[in-house]
Amino acid sequence: MTPIPAPTLTIALLQLAPCGQDPQANLEKGLTACQAARDLGADVALFPEMWSTGYAGFDPTDEDQRRAWEAQALSLDSPFVRAYQEQARQLGMAIGLTLLERWSGGPRNTLVLFDRWGQPVLTYAKAHPCAFGWEAALTPGEDFPVCALDTAQGQVRVGAMICFDREFPESARLLALNGAELILVPNACQLEGNRLAQFRARAFENMTALAMTNYPAPFENGASLVLDGRAFGPNDESRDMIVAQAGAEEGIFLACLDLESLRGYREHEVWLAYRRPHLYGSLSRPPQP
Repeated sequence: MTPIPAPTLTIALLQLAPCGQDPQANLEKGLTACQAARDLGADVALFPEMWSTGYAGFDPTDEDQRRAWEAQALSLDSPFVRAYQEQARQLGMAIGLTLLERWSGGPRNTLVLFDRWGQPVLTYAKAHPCAFGWEAALTPGEDFPVCALDTAQGQVRVGAMICFDREFPESARLLALNGAELILVPNACQLEGNRLAQFRARAFENMTALAMTNYPAPFENGASLVLDGRAFGPNDESRDMIVAQAGAEEGIFLACLDLESLRGYREHEVWLAYRRPHLYGSLSRPPQP
């Protein structure tokens, strides 16, 4: 008897060029891309960082520019966000939407994940906004939540990091310890060799699937990718964790994750099981001057 293949979770990386600081144009382009992703069979669609504004900042020395930037921040019940919520429900597909979120004390750089029923199951604000330049005006997030995302392929535990978050190993480790099997990573920077190697390390050391969507050239350099988190095969042979990687061009790129294989791998590999947390206390203390 031919074995029945295990279901795979299909992720669409929406490597889209933004329409400038025009939320309405970004809304319409994004909704069209979500429909196209669903037509291709996606279970989850992920935008790059701060899709509502196209990751647009301001001159930190110009107060008028700062006020104009803050005015672009959206609440989670804004028509922009509600449109994607309804799109997720109509398509029966999860959507990882990113936006400049209105927040007391300064906007947040936020991802909200709608499940296939249109319910918001995860809201995450970037915990490590760059403390230099215009990003210093952002209010950082204060936790790394993980949700149970219901998909047509079954339930999957999902968390998120945003761009600079992935450069801190603690971000992915906390998500893995909180049960994340898949980490969604909206991005907006040049993905050169060192950053890509660093990203691979996050998947390797946490045995966690990672899906990152970046902006295409000329805004950034694309290279959106998905890693499945399984560094070794059944006979301990080294294997490439890359499931899919985009080039620099604009497009929708699909990746299929075998979650059952990842779960089996996590049951017998060692990186989480052999930790010695009592030795790591200094990691949570501020550095000494």
